[in-house]
Amino acid sequence: MAEYRRILLDGFAVQTIRHGETLVAPDGREVAIADAIHLPPSEPTKIIAVHLNYDSRTKEFMTKLPAAPTYFHKPITALNSHLGSIVRPQGCKWLNYEGEIVIVIGKTCRNISPAEAGDYIAGYTIGNDYGLHDFRDTDAGSMLRVKGSDTLAPVGPGLITDWDFRGKQIRTLVNGVVKQDDNTSNMEWDMHYLVADIARTITLVPGDILFSGTPANSRPVEPGDVVEVEVEVVVVVGTALHTAEAVGVRISGTTSTEG
Repeated sequence: MAEYRRILLDGFAVQTIRHGETLVAPDGREVAIADAIHLPPSEPTKIIAVHLNYDSRTKEFMTKLPAAPTYFHKPITALNSHLGSIVRPQGCKWLNYEGEIVIVIGKTCRNISPAEAGDYIAGYTIGNDYGLHDFRDTDAGSMLRVKGSDTLAPVGPGLITDWDFRGKQIRTLVNGVVKQDDNTSNMEWDMHYLVADIARTITLVPGDILFSGTPANSRPVEPGDVVEVEVEVVVVVGTALHTAEAVGVRISGTTSTEG
């Protein structure tokens, strides 16, 4: 298992590997994590997200899951990075967070089974599937402006390879207070199923990302709030052991009002 991060280094996008609190480029250059300018961990051609998946979210909505997953699409222009700013447009009041685990595709993928899906996954990262719920009624079918507005798909900072997603805790914190707290064992459809299900009709290519669903308690945030998403993961890189049950690979977004 390893953790990779794409950063801006001397004006270029460079994929680095994490060694402790240092990021190491292929040519040996080193950057402290605290000093790095993070980029999204991949360059997707598409961003796909599943609607309901966690049992807690379904119960919160007082509904039942459909027989199969349903999905929506976020434009590439919604992509954002670790520590990026989330823009709440003027006049909007309902900017909601949704902490999620994100699947990153590693090989071109079409017509595969769930048992084969792991071979096509590059790794996993963290995302926040923000939504502007002011548009929920007008865009109820497409969710286009709700979920696809600029900056509303922050992902990163790390890409974790060879990670077992089963039985892992996921939490969302707002200004340091836990707001969402659940476990991947409570997902109806796991990561492999989601990849195979989409790939039945849509070709997935390297870098494409799939948001895998959010637990209960998605709520609005205000300008100035800081939102962090944490996932339980243990990463071994070289001789360093990073235990991240509490903090994990995290993503932070600060809401701000558009000027």
